Amino acid sequence: MTRFQVLSDAQWSLLEEMLPRPTGRRGRPFADARLMVEGIVYRYRCGIAWRDLPEVFGPWQTVWTWHHRMATEGTWDKVLATLTAAADEAGLV
Repeated sequence: MTRFQVLSDAQWSLLEEMLPRPTGRRGRPFADARLMVEGIVYRYRCGIAWRDLPEVFGPWQTVWTWHHRMATEGTWDKVLATLTAAADEAGLV
């Protein structure tokens, strides 16, 4: 686990199916979903501005766009509910 990795492999396996996937369309390469989610979680945990995200997460605009889309679609609420339920089940909440 690196300094910036905030999700365990077990947590990631719970979320992976909920997140957007590459469509196979040509154009800009699809961002790594795990990296985007970890960037969003890191930002919330540290209480930093989007522009202050470490470069390891890629361009802050990309992370912000992922968060905005997932929040608008309701996916982010599902991600948080899943992580909270898993932590509660493990006795961490």
